[in-house]
Amino acid sequence: MTFSKEQLEEIEKWASIYLPISDMATLMGIPADMLRDEIRNKNTDVSKAYHKGKAASRVKLHHQEMLLAQVGSPVAIENAHRNLLDMEDDE
Repeated sequence: MTFSKEQLEEIEKWASIYLPISDMATLMGIPADMLRDEIRNKNTDVSKAYHKGKAASRVKLHHQEMLLAQVGSPVAIENAHRNLLDMEDDE
């Protein structure tokens, strides 16, 4: 399926707020399974837009977590440590 630039921008925006794929599909008027298949195929523009939106929000969350850890939040320190371990596992 071909998606317009506007649709790709919407998918990226929706992914950045962690909107479920089924809701995205409903808003776009397409079957959820079709959108899921497009997202699973890492070579599609849809997949790239979806993962870019999701990653952009993850960056914001990690940044906020680090700021809270730096001022001594025990939960944030624990989460930042977990994020570091996840990062090292991914290397």
